[in-house]
Amino acid sequence: MGGVAAIVVGVARLARGRADGLSCFGDSSAHFTASLAPFIALPLVGTALLLIQGEGLPALVDLFATWAALLAPPVVSWELARRWRREARWLRYATAFNWCLWAMPLAAVATSLLLGVLVQFGVPQQLGAMVLTALLLGYGLWLHWFIARVGLDVSGGRAAVLVVLTNLATSALALGPLAFAPG
Repeated sequence: MGGVAAIVVGVARLARGRADGLSCFGDSSAHFTASLAPFIALPLVGTALLLIQGEGLPALVDLFATWAALLAPPVVSWELARRWRREARWLRYATAFNWCLWAMPLAAVATSLLLGVLVQFGVPQQLGAMVLTALLLGYGLWLHWFIARVGLDVSGGRAAVLVVLTNLATSALALGPLAFAPG
């Protein structure tokens, strides 16, 4: 098994907490670059469409913020992996992390379906949405922690440090440029 099938299997396994999913991902710079490609291309296409519509500077600010947020996790995790002497494991970890980001939209769809069911059983929609959003956020943090723990072969505490620092850097880089956006 290789290519797309291996990636799908790897994401599915890691998303369910199975460490063996890590072996489905490559550990070369080409694998890492391929895992970044959709996250580079999709915002670029969106920005091009906004530029065509005359959105100019706001579109470019959004693109910068998106790419800065995209690059924060590999930069922060590389530095931590280097400090922890886990450089040899970093490419596979970073590749798996990038591909596993696609598990989150699927989890969001499942959460939305669950919300629809809960509302049918009388749960107030706003309450259900808040609870399920918190669960989705918790799942995303757990998934990131799990991939860091098994991918870099570090303790749970170190994986937690990586998750916190990565998310703080990502948030700062993504939201910072938006604070200066016109309009």
